[in-house]
Amino acid sequence: MTVIVTDAGFAADDWTGGFEGRDDVADLAPDADLTGIETRFNQLALIRVAFPSFSDGRGFGIARRLRDMGYTGRLRAQGHVISDQYAMARRCGFDEVEISTELAARQPEDQWKFRANWQAHDYQSRLRAS
Repeated sequence: MTVIVTDAGFAADDWTGGFEGRDDVADLAPDADLTGIETRFNQLALIRVAFPSFSDGRGFGIARRLRDMGYTGRLRAQGHVISDQYAMARRCGFDEVEISTELAARQPEDQWKFRANWQAHDYQSRLRAS
């Protein structure tokens, strides 16, 4: 089972129909070559970017590049993202994070919601305020 994390907290996955063999879903590895993917943007309802471990931050760069390339659909970080990384995930362009129920038990919803105000606590905002 998995848990979806959004700014509102934990939720069940509302994606229906599975992921395998669908033309409107792309699962990307953290080292994915994005060459040509923009030609499929209008067909893709969801892109999931894998995070094999919390120490592998390449998925953040993939998300930023997808948004810079013009992808406006649903973008999900999937795997071992920890609550401390939630604000970074949102700033890079992810809409949500998919974690295992085991990780959700170790890092309860309040730890994720604590970081849900990701727009107010970034480095650039603090610099502009001074």
